[in-house]
This record gives sequence, C-alpha cells and structure tokens, in this order.
Amino acid sequence: MLKKTLSRALAGGLAGLVTAFAGGLIMAPAAHAAEIGTAEVTPATGFDDTGMQLTTSDACPSNATNIIASVFGSGFPADGQIVVGNSPIEAYNTAPNGGLIVPLTSTMRDYANVAGFSTLTGKYSFVITCRTPFDETSLGDFTSAVWFTSNTTYQNTDPAQKTDTTTSLAVSPNAPVTAGTPVTLTASVGPAGAAGQVQFKDNGAALGNPVTVSGGQAQLTTSALGAGSHSLTAVFTPSSTAFNGSTSSAVDYTVEAAPATPTTTALAVSPEGTADKFSPVNMTASVSPASAAGSIKFQDTVGGTTTTLGTVPVAAGQASFSTSSLPEGDHSFTAVFVPTNPDAYAGSTSGAVPYVIGAFKGVTASEDITTTVQSGALVISVDNPHVTLPSPQLNANGDLLTTAGAINPVTLTDTRAGNPGWSVSGQVTDFSDGGSHQINGQNLGWTPNVIDKGAAQTVTAGSSVDAAHGVAPSDAGAAGLKASRSLANGTGLGTAHLGADLAFNVPTSTVAGTYTATLTLTAI
Repeated sequence: MLKKTLSRALAGGLAGLVTAFAGGLIMAPAAHAAEIGTAEVTPATGFDDTGMQLTTSDACPSNATNIIASVFGSGFPADGQIVVGNSPIEAYNTAPNGGLIVPLTSTMRDYANVAGFSTLTGKYSFVITCRTPFDETSLGDFTSAVWFTSNTTYQNTDPAQKTDTTTSLAVSPNAPVTAGTPVTLTASVGPAGAAGQVQFKDNGAALGNPVTVSGGQAQLTTSALGAGSHSLTAVFTPSSTAFNGSTSSAVDYTVEAAPATPTTTALAVSPEGTADKFSPVNMTASVSPASAAGSIKFQDTVGGTTTTLGTVPVAAGQASFSTSSLPEGDHSFTAVFVPTNPDAYAGSTSGAVPYVIGAFKGVTASEDITTTVQSGALVISVDNPHVTLPSPQLNANGDLLTTAGAINPVTLTDTRAGNPGWSVSGQVTDFSDGGSHQINGQNLGWTPNVIDKGAAQTVTAGSSVDAAHGVAPSDAGAAGLKASRSLANGTGLGTAHLGADLAFNVPTSTVAGTYTATLTLTAI
C-alpha cells in the first residue's frame, strides 16, 4: 500500500518534487496558519532509512486543493525543509477517519544528507499544510513529530514524557462472604503493554506479595480476609520509566464471621455409680472435635444447687479432674465445655451422670513381712593387691641376685552353715617386663603365717616353700610357687588374716627392668 501510495504521490505531485530536489535545491515551505489537527507518523518506531508516512487526523478545509509537508528540527533550516512537494490532495489515499495518508518522498537520512548534516538527534516536527496550487498561504496545518533516540533509530512518542496508566480492581465472589472463603482480586492495567507489578492492599496494608502483570492483568486469591469491613485496592508500579503508576478505586468488601463449629461433650466417672466418702472420684470429659480449644467446668448438682468442682483446660480433646471431698448423698455430675473462641467453636454440656457418695467405712492397710535365710559364703580378699619387693642385690657368692618381702595380708571370712572348713593356696606366674624378658616363677618362695583368726576358728599355716636357685625362664620345673602351694587351712566360722614372707632369687643374667607377676590366691 505504501509503495502504491508513494507512486501516486510522485505522479500527482511531480512538479513539486522536482522543485524540491532538482539540482539539490530546497523549496521554501508554505507560510503557516492555524493548526487544525495532528498527524500520526507510521511506523511508530524505525530507523533513519525507514520509509514513513503521515496520516492526518481530519481532511483539509474544503477550499484547499493541494498540500505541502515540511520537517523542522536539529540540522534542518529554521523555516523547515520540504519532505513532500506541492501536490494535489486527490493524489493521496483517504484514511478511515477522513484524513489524508501522505507518504514522505524519501527517508530521514536522505533529508539530512540534502540539508548537509549527518547526526539525527532529538525531536523532528512534521507540518502538513493545506493550500491552493499557487497561493503559499496555509489554509490549515496538521502537525506531528518523531524523536531520534540515537543517530539511526526513532520513535513517534516523546521519551521524556511518561504515559499515564489506569488500574481497576474487580473482586469475586460478590460480598458479603463468610470468613475463610477464597476471594479473588483481579487488577486490570492500561494501556496495553504497561509492564510492572500490582500490590493488592487491604485497608492500606499489603495483601500477599506483589503480582506481575501479564496480558494487562494481575490476580491474587486469598482466604485470609478476616471478619469485618475491608477496603481493597490495587497499586500498579511500572517496571519501565515510560509509564506512571496508578492506584485503583477502593472496593468496599464485607466478610462475615463463619458460624461456630458445633461441639459435643461426654463425661465418664470412675469408679462407676458410687464411692465411699473420702474416696477419690475421677471424672474424664471428652470433647469432639478434638481440635476445639477451651476448658471443661466439672459441675456437681446436689439438692437443686449446682457448684463447679474445678475447671481444667482441654488437651487433645480431653480433660480430667479428681476429688475426694464429696459429701455423702446423691450427686449429679456434668461437664460443661467453654470454648476459648466462641466464634470458632460452640459450647456444649454433657449428659448428667447420677452418683452416690456412701458413708465412710474406714480404711484398711496391710504389710508383708519377709526374711531370707542365706546359705552363707566363703569370701577371700586383699585390701591392697599390689606388692613391691626391693630391688634384688648380689649375694656373697656373686652368683645370684636376691630380695625378700611379704605379701599383703589376706582376709578370709567363712559364714557358711555346717562348718565345712576351708583351705587357701597360692600360685604365681612368670615375671615379665612387659616385653620379651622374663624371670621364672620357680624363683619365688614363701613362708606362710597366721596373722590372726576368729575365736571359733582353728587355722594352720601352710609349709614353707623354697625359691629355686635362679633357674632360667625356659626351665619347665615346678619348684617354688610356680606350682600351687598351701597358704593355710582352717575350720570354724569367722574371719582370719593370713600372711607370708617372700624370698626371690633372680639370675644374674637378667636384663635390667621392672618385672611383674600375678600371685593367684584360691580359697576352697
């Protein structure tokens, strides 16, 4: 269409075009008169070499037969440069609004080259003048403009002027609604293409998080509106500096309180039916639904008079109470549920539970008396299990290292019935330095003794056992205490303390070090 229209314009206004561009001459624009309308530049955005056309907002006056168009702005002459030469109006198509569709004869880059400059910047105004063929006086002007935001790109709106927006709010379902009902807020933002976010507000406070506008709308559904009156608004905040924000008109919205949830209360009393005075009576109330928060008033009606025995909070649908202070006679127990929030849950009362408190019959108690006769025991112990002998010294012959000492006292207690008698024996292991070096246990001997004994006891010390004369670790003999040897024998019940003097012969070939053996004492 643009090409067809441009051809017609060229054909119809050839003389004007030749005048404008032949030999690089620039025809003077017509004298201007009153502005009678505007013109829209299309396309709305483009480049310096984009073909443009101007569509006037109305037709020229009836006495006008021709038009001429000029451009004004940075780089062009102060009185403008012609972009459409003097042409008959009939050469142009008519827009649906009755205005003229006027293609420019060339591009802004061509016009700049003719005017002798290269940088297109800022605002460029176009003026279409309605006139007669030979009278340059304007019979009416249509104006429009483009803005070059760079040397090569333009737009037909002023980048410094923000576009106002409008925001409207619709709320569904229609009020009033019951608390907890999902309510949907829909904000519609105009003009189309205005991007940003909408913050919904309830009585001025933010309702949820901001919602991004999509397709001109933003939507939020909430069930959090409490009972009462609400003033709902939608505030649009643009994401582009080309638009101004806007706020919707307030929508008054009423939310009614939800009806309280019914409850039921049941009462159980233990023991059932009757109890003696001063006996504990246990009451358990069960509330349904279990989520109902509140407390139970346990009540007792006697002779037409009702008293509250106690008030207990409900936990997990139950509350319990116990009393031992009920007087003799007939009683009627009830449990009354008192909700914490009457708007959420309704109160309820259990059925009456008849009950009889009988006369006090006294109380009884019993005890079990038990004793255990034990068979007795034979016990052996030492207060100190560690014996340290002096370091062995070389004997007079120079062929042996010797040392001596005593075992720590051994305590033996016999409490066994029947006086079976006892014996204590001892046996030692080889001595070791904890590594690879040893001293044969045969080299240790003892002389047992009885330190003291009980009055009813007869105790005899075991025989002396000589220590071997420094036998090597590899010797497999059974001398000394390497074999089990008697420490003492005894009869009678009581406690005896036993001891023994030790003699220890160490081969002179023994590597220096600390050597330890274990003496095991066995009582039978």
